[in-house]
Amino acid sequence: MTHSHTHHGQHSEHQHHDHQAGHRPAPGSHDQAVILDLDARVMAPQTDRVIGWLPLREEPREIVDLGSGTGAGTLPLLDRFPEARVTAVDSSAEHLDRLRVKAREAGVEGRVRTVLADLDQADWPDLGAPDLVWASASLHHMADPDLALRRVRDLLAPGGLLALVELSGFPRFLPEDAPQERPGLEEALHAVSDRWHAGHLPHRGADWTRKLTDNGFVIEGERTVTAEVEGAGDPVIGEYALTSLRRLREGVADELAPEDLAALDRLLDAGGPGGITRRDDLTVRTVRSVWAARRSD
Repeated sequence: MTHSHTHHGQHSEHQHHDHQAGHRPAPGSHDQAVILDLDARVMAPQTDRVIGWLPLREEPREIVDLGSGTGAGTLPLLDRFPEARVTAVDSSAEHLDRLRVKAREAGVEGRVRTVLADLDQADWPDLGAPDLVWASASLHHMADPDLALRRVRDLLAPGGLLALVELSGFPRFLPEDAPQERPGLEEALHAVSDRWHAGHLPHRGADWTRKLTDNGFVIEGERTVTAEVEGAGDPVIGEYALTSLRRLREGVADELAPEDLAALDRLLDAGGPGGITRRDDLTVRTVRSVWAARRSD
């Protein structure tokens, strides 16, 4: 089951994370690429819904996917707008390789241009004059998101639209009461992860409404998409949870209580009786906030 809500003229600050961003891969970026692929499959209905909601004046012909990762936005955008071309920009060669394979398999390789670039560099590559810029979970990775937004504004064609998507923290997978597990395990994981991100990603949880308006945009719509995807009988959900929690463990192991770490390791033992892929009570719960903003000419 999925739920979505649309809000206009209001914004509550969320804490965002690097789960889907393709901007600056951390150590273990291969795992990140796998997570991006799984996330794209699990969240496809929500992505399609967001794209369909965008207040476009006409169908875009030139699209830039900023921090494209392995193509979670690129492929649905190409599917939705059959006359469009997408320039996918990412700092990870592996992510772009995976994106090109997907595009080839989907028969749309000729409509995709991939650009390997670090968007914190002084000069951006030539990205054309797009009608639509899609930036999903990438801007909070920028060293200077305000500068990045001004560059996007200058990049857009007159009347062009920016679709900004940010994620409300790491997804949750376990049932609220977490039977057979240490009570509060997922809360403990999130608390440690949030502390780490607060020190390493200062723009996570930024006031994007203000940043957009301060940097030359007029906000035309705001939407919060709350997803609850039940995982019973779906091996993709189990694999998504396993891979995501394995990667989370890399960053939080040293700060977890021993009992929490032991419980997490039981979950991550794919062959063990308590392994997360054996559970039939998983639900992916996540919140994504979306802004549609037009350059103010």
